[in-house]
Amino acid sequence: MSDAWTWTYEDATGKPVRGAATVSSQFPTQGDAESWLGEQWRELTGAGVAAVTLHEAGAVVYGPMSLSDGS
Repeated sequence: MSDAWTWTYEDATGKPVRGAATVSSQFPTQGDAESWLGEQWRELTGAGVAAVTLHEAGAVVYGPMSLSDGS
């Protein structure tokens, strides 16, 4: 059984972002974590998050990944 999947959040300078919008939830699967991000990315960018990193059991899976839509 896999450990929880979590996100961490960074601002445009790479510093951690904390606050109500970035309270890290734990997800049972990578797909659940990615689906949540797909629903929440606009709120996160509004809270100053520029990039996210996905972790499984504390190990980086991928990231940092920009939340910019490219415009």
